[in-house]
Amino acid sequence: MGKTDSTKAFLRAWSSACSSTRSATVYVPRGTFLLKPVVFSGPCRSSRIVFQMGAGTSTTLVAPSNYWELGNSGNWILFIRVTGLSIYGGTVDARGAGFWRCRRYGKSCTAGARSVSIFWCSNVVVSGLRSLNSQTMHMAIDNSNNVLVKNVWISAPSGSPNTDGIHIEESTGITITASTIMTGDDCISLGSGARNLWIERIACGPGHGISIGSLGGYVNENGVQNVTVTSSVFTKTQNGVRIKSWARASNAFVRNIVYRNLIMKNVGNPIIIDQKYCPGNQGCPRQSSGVKISRVTYNNIRGTSGTKVAMNFYCSPSNPCWGIKLQDIRLTYLNRAATSSCANIGGSKSGVIIPRSCF
Repeated sequence: MGKTDSTKAFLRAWSSACSSTRSATVYVPRGTFLLKPVVFSGPCRSSRIVFQMGAGTSTTLVAPSNYWELGNSGNWILFIRVTGLSIYGGTVDARGAGFWRCRRYGKSCTAGARSVSIFWCSNVVVSGLRSLNSQTMHMAIDNSNNVLVKNVWISAPSGSPNTDGIHIEESTGITITASTIMTGDDCISLGSGARNLWIERIACGPGHGISIGSLGGYVNENGVQNVTVTSSVFTKTQNGVRIKSWARASNAFVRNIVYRNLIMKNVGNPIIIDQKYCPGNQGCPRQSSGVKISRVTYNNIRGTSGTKVAMNFYCSPSNPCWGIKLQDIRLTYLNRAATSSCANIGGSKSGVIIPRSCF
């Protein structure tokens, strides 16, 4: 099982469902199926398509064992321009270890592929999916609207590079709930143009936390707005809730963000705004970030920090953060007092704030 290329069979089933004049289901039976890079494209005549796989590991889609076979396609399983799509159950295993090894040793590698991509789609539900060992991002949502992701389980080793759990950009009306994400990069990352997002009941870790950004990669870039992250737990992540931007000119912004009812368990940077983001500190722009950050609320966040500075706010000297609210924060470091650090930030505080606010 999983040795014979099933890509054409999947495409035939998709074509039949897509051209149907009524609701249609692509049913993937129990078993393991080898899938090469595949594009399930619309627009479809059918107003609703269900992509139904067996629960848990009873149905598994595997990528070719040789990572070069995903090539430079950028996507392994891509759904594009589909309205009314529901993906239920199943496991996708991109077998990314060979690709990560290539990356780690700096060899000439392919660009890497996202495992499940949803581009230019609307009215989408993804429920009960398990994603293992993606080459790069596990799930990417781009230029889509009204997407619900629930009860997904995403896993890659903590040392795997750039294996974000779910990445969202240029999309609106996205809900992610009741999911477990363990990766080598952000559990959830929000790029330019992500707006009207609700993120709830996420178990995040290991990984780099839930991040907005990085923004400021380009001068003309859409902002991120109207995001709520609530009722989630971060365990031994590099960061908790992070907003990051490069220190260069940009028209982007981050505004109307709410982080509330969060638990941090030995998290490196539980609360962080970093407007001089530059991983590896190589070739950093060393300008002042043009990204404007405002109206960000941190409410009822408690637990333990893995570093002494539990709240770290480095905002842009030319575009200071404003309207930042701290409400009922309790973060400690090794059973001792943690500290906070501030630059170029203004706002308000209420309730008990531990460590003491620095603005």
